[in-house]
Amino acid sequence: MIERTLVLLKPDAVKRGLMGRILSRFEDAGFKVVGAKMAWADEKLARKHYDEIGGVGKRRGEKVLQHMVKIITSGPVLALCIEGIHAVDTVRKMVGSTEPKSAAPGTIRGDFTHVSFSYADAQNKGVENVIHASGNGEEAQKEISLWFAAKELHSYKTVHEAHTF
Repeated sequence: MIERTLVLLKPDAVKRGLMGRILSRFEDAGFKVVGAKMAWADEKLARKHYDEIGGVGKRRGEKVLQHMVKIITSGPVLALCIEGIHAVDTVRKMVGSTEPKSAAPGTIRGDFTHVSFSYADAQNKGVENVIHASGNGEEAQKEISLWFAAKELHSYKTVHEAHTF
């Protein structure tokens, strides 16, 4: 099944100069970027993304939501709409566990982050984990429409698709 999913390279990834290295992983895996833009989320967009769509405040509490909003509004993000076979689940596997300390080596979070929830809690701050990826198909559709206008998403054939029989 060909799907689309939202990926956000968060401000910590942008500030660390990891955008190209992370984007390459998706392209190397055969995914197609059908939308890409830099954006600086304001609090309204951040709250809509995390609380209304993802339900973070309902699941994890207002304090966690505030930390997440603070992180994602601290600098520009690279918003990506990625397309491919089973994109939602496969991209989530590539991204790794939400808690960087628990993310397996070879995943994006496992390779580029290491903070634990307990350390962040002790410091009274959020966990910078470089990337967001939609959790399921319904969430992906909502998030993509939140971050991208329809005219910003593109359909095209990669060289691999153009040469298949």
